[in-house]
Amino acid sequence: MITDDQILAAVRDHGSNRKAASALGLNARTVDRRLERMRFRGYSPEHDMIRTVPDGYIVKGVSTMYREDGSIAGQWVKSSVDGLRREALMREAFEAIRSELKPLKPRKAKGKWTADILASYVIGDPHVGMRAWAEECGADWDLAIAQDVHRSVVDDLAERAMPAEQALLVNLGDLLHYDSMEAKTPRSGHMLDADGRYAKMIRVAVEVMLQAVESLLAKHRRVHVVNAIGNHDETGSQWLALLMQHLYSREPRVEVDASPSVFNYYRWGACLVGIHHGHTAKMDKLPGVMATDRATDWGETRHRYWWTGHIHHESVREFPGVMVESFGTLAERDAYATTGGWRSRQGMQLVYLHKEGGECGRLLSNPTIAGVKIKAAA
Repeated sequence: MITDDQILAAVRDHGSNRKAASALGLNARTVDRRLERMRFRGYSPEHDMIRTVPDGYIVKGVSTMYREDGSIAGQWVKSSVDGLRREALMREAFEAIRSELKPLKPRKAKGKWTADILASYVIGDPHVGMRAWAEECGADWDLAIAQDVHRSVVDDLAERAMPAEQALLVNLGDLLHYDSMEAKTPRSGHMLDADGRYAKMIRVAVEVMLQAVESLLAKHRRVHVVNAIGNHDETGSQWLALLMQHLYSREPRVEVDASPSVFNYYRWGACLVGIHHGHTAKMDKLPGVMATDRATDWGETRHRYWWTGHIHHESVREFPGVMVESFGTLAERDAYATTGGWRSRQGMQLVYLHKEGGECGRLLSNPTIAGVKIKAAA
């Protein structure tokens, strides 16, 4: 594939779009269209704009200072992230990764299971990649700790769980602490305390989720996976879902929800579960969202639930027809939460839903129960 930089170089070397197209073996109209698109990256020679920004960015403004003879004395180019192009680049990168990764081989299920119970493993805001210092925040948190904690706690819950035939694995969003090469939130640009490089964070996050699926497959016959889109990982959560879907494409026991919506749903008999990170719609808005999005399911079910994260603490509100609950997190608090006075119980829950009777029990685990020791402040 001919890159934009190659096209620009050919135009400079040959002096015209038509000659550049001929030299590159392209149609002249193709070069014209590519150059037109590059205007958003800062290429417009007739306006003395020849300093382009990297792919994934757009030019927000150009300031040019001219001398009396009309020559350029100085030029300043301001850029910003091109959201659509950045998402396209992420998907291109995912396709490249997927082509190199082979799907996992299917395995036969062994055991005896309870058919009318759904075992729902709800992971609240993992924040893999976040860094906290014990002396400042009360306890340490980094990539190695996040990996150890989530693997150990999921294993502990799976080991103690009843042998339900169907399991639901829910990542409530913000699995990744940040969403690009810069450690900041995608929309607000809030700077974050991070541990390690982006590639290392990805490796740990993928391992955490794959290990969770493997732990559940050892206990249950089937596993349904939902990765909610969080405000810290708007694009990362989507490529993660696509990657997991690809890896388990040959495994009939695993189903991965790869919907790009910020609202996910799962139907279990007379139970309807809505899953949302909690960053775009508050609790009181969610009942109406469910009734509209899933009108048929709403009418056919008696037990309806919304499970959310985002606020890092446990809260339950009952609305007509539906319970809305926010779950806590296994992650330690960071410097921002510490200085802001936010405190919450650390833990993860396994929620049992009876196919006809609704919620019928819970299990709780945390690092201490799972046998993980985290360095705390003296």
